[in-house]
Amino acid sequence: MHEDPLLKVSHLDTFYGGFHALWDVSFEVRSNEILALIGANGSGKSTLLDTVSGLIKPSRGEIEFDGTRIDSLDAHQIVTLGISQVPEGRRVFPDLSVLDNLILGSYNPKARLEKGKNLETVYELFPVLKARSDQLGKTLSGGEQQMLALGRGLMSNPRLMLIDEMSLGLAPIIIDKVYTALKEIRHKGITILFVEQNVRRSLEEADRAYIMEVGRVILGGDTETLREEEEIKKAYFGIELDWEIE
Repeated sequence: MHEDPLLKVSHLDTFYGGFHALWDVSFEVRSNEILALIGANGSGKSTLLDTVSGLIKPSRGEIEFDGTRIDSLDAHQIVTLGISQVPEGRRVFPDLSVLDNLILGSYNPKARLEKGKNLETVYELFPVLKARSDQLGKTLSGGEQQMLALGRGLMSNPRLMLIDEMSLGLAPIIIDKVYTALKEIRHKGITILFVEQNVRRSLEEADRAYIMEVGRVILGGDTETLREEEEIKKAYFGIELDWEIE
């Protein structure tokens, strides 16, 4: 039997503005796993992450983190409980130094107590950030900015990281480095839920995955089984061409 999930989402409905973005979404994330959330643009992946992290309130359903209901909490309370989100597009502070960008990630009370240790962890994972600690965020390459965004997420002392489209716009060699970093983060006891459009890479890197389409979870399971699942190929046009959503 599996232990109780670290994150459990049950029958979630979410509106984004006046648009019904999520329909009866249920899934779970197990402790210390890497879970992929896969879907085309507009499938609701980012809205789901924003709902879990408290940036958007659901209209129906429940979200539990380590057995505690969090769907009515504000985003800053959810961060303090141990969930950090790395947004799509990096969103580093361009006119602040690398170090200041990282320090801003440690604003919650628990993270402030662990600031020094967490900074050491970030520099261990991403030595380039230590070397560029005095540089402004806007002077970094796209890959370095993604490392900075991941590092800032780690500074909040998370137990669960939500990572949105981390490979978007990055060169293949940088994508490899980022996925290697994810495995190292998991080895430190941090659970990872990442959103991705590249189906093949997601199913190679994650332990399990859920497939989203038009605001609904249509399929889920361990990635080895899903790689053989014809439903995935039917869900996305062109996946048989190198298993990547264009």
